[in-house]
Amino acid sequence: MEKEEKKQEEKIEIKKEETKQAEKRCIKCNNLISEKDQFCYICGSDQTKIPVVKEKKESSFSILRLFIALVLLLAFFAGGLYIWRYFDSSSNHINYSNKKVTIDDTGIADAVEKVYDSVVVVENHVNGKLYGTGSGFVYKTDNSYGYILTNSHVLQNATEVQVKFTNNETTKAEVLGNDDFSDIAVLKVPKKNVIQVAQLGDNSKMRVGDTTFAIGTPLDSKTYSWSVTRGILSGKDRMVSSGSSYMKVLQTDTPINSGNSGGPLCNANGEVIGITNMKLASDLIEGMGFAIPIETATNYADNFVKGTKVERPYIGVSIYDGSQSFFSSETYVVVDGVEPESPAEKAGMKKGDIITKIDNDKVENASYFKYKLYAHKVGETVNITVKRDNKEITLKVKLESSTHKKA
Repeated sequence: MEKEEKKQEEKIEIKKEETKQAEKRCIKCNNLISEKDQFCYICGSDQTKIPVVKEKKESSFSILRLFIALVLLLAFFAGGLYIWRYFDSSSNHINYSNKKVTIDDTGIADAVEKVYDSVVVVENHVNGKLYGTGSGFVYKTDNSYGYILTNSHVLQNATEVQVKFTNNETTKAEVLGNDDFSDIAVLKVPKKNVIQVAQLGDNSKMRVGDTTFAIGTPLDSKTYSWSVTRGILSGKDRMVSSGSSYMKVLQTDTPINSGNSGGPLCNANGEVIGITNMKLASDLIEGMGFAIPIETATNYADNFVKGTKVERPYIGVSIYDGSQSFFSSETYVVVDGVEPESPAEKAGMKKGDIITKIDNDKVENASYFKYKLYAHKVGETVNITVKRDNKEITLKVKLESSTHKKA
């Protein structure tokens, strides 16, 4: 009996389990009906299209699969974004500097104060009348005098020179030395008139892009004296033509106007690094000013103060620039005459020779030839190549002292 009861209970449990796994409910009244019933026995509605109600476990499993799918999708998206950014950045092949630059643009008033009162207005008087004005600055003093650097062209044709200080006091100045080729001149004034002495800088420490400023007297000295202009150092060791000579100068975009000549070009510390002496001006040019390096200027100036004359090498020839044709801009240097017993004649140079090289450097005009020649010292031997009868000949010329006006 017990065995039959157990079997009966097992059959009932199996039926219950089967009922749980395949339940049906009426679509209208939601009444529980048998799996085999095609019509609801309560409301009589057709049950053939009613879906089987699945277990809750199956619903939970679907939610889990959806969650996993979302995680995988997000991971795939993140990985794709990383790969895209990697190839996008690496394909540019650009190196970026990590150097930090601090820009402080609070002004240069303190630097200007260091040099301002050393700057003077230089007045060029011809036969008692004011002929023109320029600028200058006191670069040193001794026990009795102050010494002022300026440009040679500021003193052109002057019969008397006067200087005016920032306190508007004017005094007569003595010209100690004046050299047209270097465009350097030195004036001497009583020390009692000096208000301030400029501090000199060092161009070897200057870099292109460093701040520069100029102080001078542009245009009308009565209105614009001691004007300050600011810019940057645009270039160093520029070879430019100045009249009949070449000069190695500093380039700046600091505004330089007529009357600024002879004034100081300073660095951001208020130290003089050059003497402003010229600018390029045209409708196509803006911001190209030039200054003689202070080292070059003081080398000449100190000799003038000592009373030493400028001694340049002399070879004894007269020269001029020739041209290939009327329509050509190319020039060459022609020997127009050779002085008897001169270094050039002793070396074999003749009238009509075309100078093509000096020190193996190509010569295109007379100004550059003089620049290269004057870079040598008296007593040295220089190699000068000339063309004669369509043949090039190199002559060794021993340089003598410059006692003549010709090259």
